[in-house]
Amino acid sequence: MASCAHEHLALEPSSQAQHAGYKRATAQRRLAAAQPSGQAPKTSGLSPAASTFPAPLVLPNDELSWDPDYDTQSLKSWLQLPERNKVTATRRTVYVVPVPSVAAKVRYVQDWASPKLPSPRDSKKAPEVARPRPLDVRDYLAAFYHNLPVKLLSKPKLQFTSWGDESGARSSKKRLKQAYIALSIGSEAVRIRTRPSRDGFFSGQLNLDDLLDAAISLLPPDAYALLLLVDHDLYEGEDDDFCCGRAYGGSRVAVVSSARYNPALDVAQEVETEHAWPASHCQKYIDACLQEVSQDAAPPRKKAKTAVKPSLPRAASSALHAAAHAFSSISASLQPHSTLWLSRFCKTASHELGHCFGMDHCVYYACTMQGTAGLSEDVRQPPYLCPVDLAKVLRATEADVKERYEALLSFCERFEEKDRMFAAFAAWLRARIVEVGP
Repeated sequence: MASCAHEHLALEPSSQAQHAGYKRATAQRRLAAAQPSGQAPKTSGLSPAASTFPAPLVLPNDELSWDPDYDTQSLKSWLQLPERNKVTATRRTVYVVPVPSVAAKVRYVQDWASPKLPSPRDSKKAPEVARPRPLDVRDYLAAFYHNLPVKLLSKPKLQFTSWGDESGARSSKKRLKQAYIALSIGSEAVRIRTRPSRDGFFSGQLNLDDLLDAAISLLPPDAYALLLLVDHDLYEGEDDDFCCGRAYGGSRVAVVSSARYNPALDVAQEVETEHAWPASHCQKYIDACLQEVSQDAAPPRKKAKTAVKPSLPRAASSALHAAAHAFSSISASLQPHSTLWLSRFCKTASHELGHCFGMDHCVYYACTMQGTAGLSEDVRQPPYLCPVDLAKVLRATEADVKERYEALLSFCERFEEKDRMFAAFAAWLRARIVEVGP
């Protein structure tokens, strides 16, 4: 989409929500969902501002467009969840496991982590960009889950190596046909299924379920949860194209991959970067998405009556406006790919760890715990927690809400001069801190 000023920001779901059958909970029910009693407080004026916590967009092909009846999870239902793991005095540390190294005898596995860009003549490797640093991811998660220790787990050392005899797999074609590699965890080796990616972007993918099983064996005694970082593309089932991450919430482990978030793949994967969050709430962009779908659809017999959706003029003062202004103040052409890559990876890491805290996908608001149906929707979603999921995290971590926001702001300020998402999140956080008050 051409350059856009993001003049008006949408606060309510798009008209696609009505066509899909998505019915958002009322303001009263959303307020009740953030209370441990499940009852809305009688005091008026407690509803969060829509200009700070807008509705999910529900654009065509979004997760809620495909599954509009997905169950809600209130704070009360989260508290009553039998399988939810509670933070205890002896089990409260979140561990981040750095990307495993690759043994020399399977050096070709390292090449699998680099994407191939489609070309009319042949496939070329994407230019190298600095990958997200595990330490930066750890720092972000320490702010996101403020008040809990978040540590890098460097021992035992993890390394991808061979599974069985590699002597007969010297050629690249034979290597790609190898069904397995091994993940060495100290003296233990876990078998990892592999395959070429179905869309051709990566020469090899790793099986997500196998990596999650390996992550379970890594859990230290004092761990509340563990997150394993990988550079390789992942797949879950044989029919899947790829998967960016997954959590076994009850087992307190998650795995996230940075592969698909590489900005070098944005054009090939048709990721709309000009309208990533918060510009995803741009009314002009939403209208364009709806128009694109309507051109392919049969004309309706009778024009449906639709209510005028509230939108936020750009001149208005609000958290969402401040975020959009900060986003627009940084030129996309000047944004380093390395920080863009990091911001995407951090957001998914916080989401997957959220499942380890027992949080389900959010359907109340635009929220980092929303489900996603693809990369385009992924970049449209915010990095913040909505009031309902924020209440869950504050309950689990016993953190102070303002101190948590200040910790996140401190992290974002490290990158806000060069990254659009971190700049936007920093602006949103500053406005939110003012709303929270002393």
